[in-house]
Amino acid sequence: MEDKDKLREILRISLELNGINDLDILLERILLEARRSTGADAGTIYTKEGNELQFRHAQNDTLQARLKKGDKLIYTSYTVPVNRNSIAGYVAETGESLNIVDVYDISGTEYKFDGRYDEKSGYKTSSMLTAPITSGSGEILGVVQLINKFTNMGDIIEFSQDDELFLKHFAQTSASALQKARMTRTLLMRMIQMAELRDPKETGAHVNRVAAYSVEIYERWAANKGIPKSIIDRNRDILRMAAMLHDVGKVGISDVILKKPAKLTPDEYDIMKLHTTFGSRLFSNFESDFDRMASVIAGTHHENWDGSGYPDKPKGDEIPVFGRIVAVADVYDALSCKRAYKEAWAEEDVLNEIKKLSGSKFDPEVVDAFMASLDVIRSISENYKDTE
Repeated sequence: MEDKDKLREILRISLELNGINDLDILLERILLEARRSTGADAGTIYTKEGNELQFRHAQNDTLQARLKKGDKLIYTSYTVPVNRNSIAGYVAETGESLNIVDVYDISGTEYKFDGRYDEKSGYKTSSMLTAPITSGSGEILGVVQLINKFTNMGDIIEFSQDDELFLKHFAQTSASALQKARMTRTLLMRMIQMAELRDPKETGAHVNRVAAYSVEIYERWAANKGIPKSIIDRNRDILRMAAMLHDVGKVGISDVILKKPAKLTPDEYDIMKLHTTFGSRLFSNFESDFDRMASVIAGTHHENWDGSGYPDKPKGDEIPVFGRIVAVADVYDALSCKRAYKEAWAEEDVLNEIKKLSGSKFDPEVVDAFMASLDVIRSISENYKDTE
């Protein structure tokens, strides 16, 4: 690829990245595009949070190919100190890129390679290219790490100087999109924190779990329906944000009801139901697709497949699919977690309850998609744990 073609590619990708608003979806896309453009088989992306790097996303084509169609690799969230002891930490500490031919042959360097994941997965890391994501002011926002550059014949080779140059420029141009997405996430979390002041159950961990579950369920459901990937990707971005605000209408409900540590009376429950209407109205003046989806989800995630839900009682496919999806994600999380008025249910009991309600409370096809995504959903639960 000639230099002008590479420049066009960077500009094209940058324009597409700036159209993504959700932080997690953006990081996933940054990593994917960086791998595609350099021929990397695998990679990891981190964001810098204080003096630590927070693992955000990983991809591995070799390991993915071993899975059944539709399944995803499971990763556990972790942090890496920003210091010179690890490869990613060194890059975040110094702001320098590292192009390593063989990570198992780096004696004499300050940084070390942790091979425990290779041992666990049966994967062999060799070449690695790691670069900082740096803002225009020089602030380190994160680190992108590319692993095992493959030739067309499937041989692993070192990353080239052109790859280094591309990744450096790509990481810099990605920074503005990353800053915008972080600002959007911060604004959403402030809305959640406002709701949490009113309702202690409406925590950041809860809304992140429900949103992430919803995206996984939607992906599986949409793939089963044969929906084009371009539409799935666009909806994932909006859904990840809109689902976080499914219960934001609770800010309009009295503390006497929201914070009651016991079962609500029928009259109190009727008042509680109004949170769906309040939440939907918050976004009713549509300025964007996000407003539209947030309004739909807030207003319909308590509707039931058989028409017995609230507030408007539509049935079946009359209920928007995103409301049907968040309904399953929300109930799974509510039953799985401890609350002031109940203990957490055992997973087997939660799953049996969801299966039992398939066809009455829940859309059976959405339940099928949920069940098929359980491994990923369990890993999300581990990565967004409630704090005591």
